[in-house]
Amino acid sequence: MTDTTFNREALENVLTRRFFVAPSFEIYGGTAGLFDFGPPGTALLANFTEVWRKHFVLEEDMLEIDSTILTPFEVLKTSGHADRFCDWMCKDTVTGDIFRADHLVENVLSARVEADARARGAAVAAAATEAPKAPAKKTKQKVELAATKLDDAVRTEYEETLAKIDNYGGAELGELIRTHDIRTPEGNVVTDPVEFNLMFDTNVGPTGDVKGFLRPETAQGQFVNFAKLLDYNNNRMPFASASIGKSFRNEISPRNGLLRVREFLMAEIEHYVDPEDKSHPGYEAHKDVVLNLLPAATQLSGSTAITQMPMGEAVEKGIIDNQTLGYFLARVHLFLTKIGIRPELLRFRQHMANEMAHYACDCWDAELKSSYGWVECVGCADRSAYDLTRHSERTGRKLCVRQALPEPRVVDKWTVVVNKKKFGPAFKKAAKALETQIAALAEPEILAIKAGLESAAKAAPIVSTDDGNTYSLTADVITVERITVKEHVREYVPNVIEPSFGIGRILHSLLEHVFYTRPEDAARGVLRFPPTMAPIKCLLVPLSNNAAFVPLVTEIRKKLRQRGLASRVDDSASSIGKRYARNDELGTPFAITVDFQSVEDRTVTLRERDSTAQIRAPLNTVLDIVASLAEEAVTWDEIAAEYPAVKVAEN
Repeated sequence: MTDTTFNREALENVLTRRFFVAPSFEIYGGTAGLFDFGPPGTALLANFTEVWRKHFVLEEDMLEIDSTILTPFEVLKTSGHADRFCDWMCKDTVTGDIFRADHLVENVLSARVEADARARGAAVAAAATEAPKAPAKKTKQKVELAATKLDDAVRTEYEETLAKIDNYGGAELGELIRTHDIRTPEGNVVTDPVEFNLMFDTNVGPTGDVKGFLRPETAQGQFVNFAKLLDYNNNRMPFASASIGKSFRNEISPRNGLLRVREFLMAEIEHYVDPEDKSHPGYEAHKDVVLNLLPAATQLSGSTAITQMPMGEAVEKGIIDNQTLGYFLARVHLFLTKIGIRPELLRFRQHMANEMAHYACDCWDAELKSSYGWVECVGCADRSAYDLTRHSERTGRKLCVRQALPEPRVVDKWTVVVNKKKFGPAFKKAAKALETQIAALAEPEILAIKAGLESAAKAAPIVSTDDGNTYSLTADVITVERITVKEHVREYVPNVIEPSFGIGRILHSLLEHVFYTRPEDAARGVLRFPPTMAPIKCLLVPLSNNAAFVPLVTEIRKKLRQRGLASRVDDSASSIGKRYARNDELGTPFAITVDFQSVEDRTVTLRERDSTAQIRAPLNTVLDIVASLAEEAVTWDEIAAEYPAVKVAEN
């Protein structure tokens, strides 16, 4: 983080002590990569999803669905996850400890650059490298080196390697490990990187015959339901679906709290758009949103310098591929800053060629800077038509849009012509279903059949029918011909723009961004949540345990509930100041204090967390103010300008 006063240990102490989050099954020793959220953490999660839904789903009229976590093998085989959803891992040849290869290289080279900076007596240089700092608590990933000066050329080479670390595959990582003598924190040699599939597999049903996985993302549940979603939307394009739910990844080395876990909450949007028209109606209203961009070209030059640029300018210059992708980058920026992310600690990093899927047109990650360095939290990708096409090819079901043309058009197209005399006798009862399936084939599948017929084998690829049977087609029963037809309807497979949110990572970064300590009380932390994100909106503080305060406190809490506002009563024997401080730790933005004057005239004081300023007003007025502040309909500055401040001793 750029804030050198940030104390990660103090924040972790607050999160543990106030039960925001804790390791799962801790009394049994815990399991790496699994965490439980306590009451304030669960409320924070709920507030996140509520703000997310309002900002995206309601604002965009998205179609939200909830699909199953258990996913059949065939679905994830078709999507490519069964074969390619992998990270590169290497093993300590002495202890057997497992490391993710790119992280090991990154940690070691970062440590060497930081050690060089210390040797040169230039702490600023270490910050400029933007290398992640080692965790405060000792882990097997931690690399500590004594101050050692590097040759300028070596330092430059390390910095350029770090800038391109996401662009390396297994072979390149292995070469880096050997060239730079990358070792474990214990100084041991590691094996060459090997691929490790990150999905949890399972068997469905008592016989174990049906293989499945715990889903690694929610997206596939949306893609396979595309036809139903399009029908529900009255066949109107473009449109978007959305889903929030648990996903699972069997991380090689889960670490750094919520940043790398094995079970996590995701929120994903699939925006379906015409591949010939990727404009967006919201583009004009958002084109002036200034983004912190780290383009692929900058990274490949060995630099991590950020370019500040209006989204519209980046689209016009071709840095961002299209209007719809640019629009969602701007919307993601606005959402993250709305929930409390510091804009100067947010950047959008473009994927380099080696890390981008072969089918993707463009991909950007919204990365947030924390004490662990820059962390990918939201992926924004133009996935082209890959997913819908693959599922359509595998199942034979059309996942496409039919658009009536204003004027008919004449086009040349490939088609499969069936030899009726031989087709029926060859396939008997299956002939009708097979012919229907052939008629539904897309052009890429037809061209694959053509290539098969022209090959030495003289046989087309196997075609599957709805009943699960497969058939091999030969040149005596079908031919592939180029024909000219007049089209009144255009048929196309939509492209998909996908923003994908890792909620745990965002919340971890948010907690770091909003945490601070007051100069006069460094022992007490404050979480500066925006009111919409705060787990508890209002603290109720009776001046003492006097029975005269009970009816009024009970009435206030009831009225806050009626307004949908979470509240908490602190009637302990501690001083008012200590009670305020305890709840500042929870991020509670407002506090209503009930004293003897309140009993007499039904006026109360209202305290704001960050300024600690207070006003006094009639109870019902204060309740309306709290409701407006919690909804962020007004700001505290506006309230303070309208009502005179009062001074209340907090000791």
